[in-house]
Amino acid sequence: MDAAKKKQLEIIAVKIRMGIIEGTYNAKSGHPGGSLSIAELLSYLYFDEMNIDPANPQKPDRDRFVLSKGHAAPALYAALANRGFFPVEDLKTLRKSDSYLQGHPNMNHVPGVDMSTGSLGQGVSAAAGFALASKLQGNPYRVYTVLGDGEIEEGQVWEAAMFAAAKKLSMLTVFVDNNNLQIDGTVEEVNSPYPIPEKFAAFGFNVAEIDGHDFDQIEAAVASAKACADKPTAVIMKTVKGKGVSYMENAVNWHGAAPKGEQYEQAMAELNAQLAALEA
Repeated sequence: MDAAKKKQLEIIAVKIRMGIIEGTYNAKSGHPGGSLSIAELLSYLYFDEMNIDPANPQKPDRDRFVLSKGHAAPALYAALANRGFFPVEDLKTLRKSDSYLQGHPNMNHVPGVDMSTGSLGQGVSAAAGFALASKLQGNPYRVYTVLGDGEIEEGQVWEAAMFAAAKKLSMLTVFVDNNNLQIDGTVEEVNSPYPIPEKFAAFGFNVAEIDGHDFDQIEAAVASAKACADKPTAVIMKTVKGKGVSYMENAVNWHGAAPKGEQYEQAMAELNAQLAALEA
């Protein structure tokens, strides 16, 4: 990836993080930790890779994205807003009773959302269904979905994986946000899903392991998925929960807590400094 493109994607990732903080602060609730850890992935998919059109969110040949870890909606909303699907200012209405931006994505109300999600494990199943439809219809759109590493403790995830491999859904790419933390602690402590790459390989997936904050590695993994003609792909992303906000990084208590007052000010100051450095 050339330096100019990478710098632009880094700027967008910071803006996504700013949207996450704005949304959860104004909502006084939400899930910032696991939203911040997928900012680079969403920046790459929505601003470089996916065939989408904010002016026509339902165009039939668009690529599909399913946020299987639906509680990370603040990240998806921030990506969609910065991409032009709706005003960035609306991120401040997150979880308000009269807002269309609720705590989990709703395809009936939010432009750009392809699937309503929230119950963990179900999103990846829907994504596999989209991929099968793409194959049966001969409409070559690609399908991307993001799972949490805690989410893959759900049995339904592995049913979907078995189905996707059996049907050779090569247009499906599953990203696992492996930040090693879920609401109750580390994934090892709660119910270890490790080794994750070997599990997906055993289910018949093409597998890539990457640093989920490295745009070159994200780009290479997507290229590998597109080059694989007979298998779905699983990309295991090593990430940092709370990435970009110093006091949230690798801190399990920020899984489902919103910043307040001085915490908000510190987070925004750090992100503004990152943005200024990139834009200098």
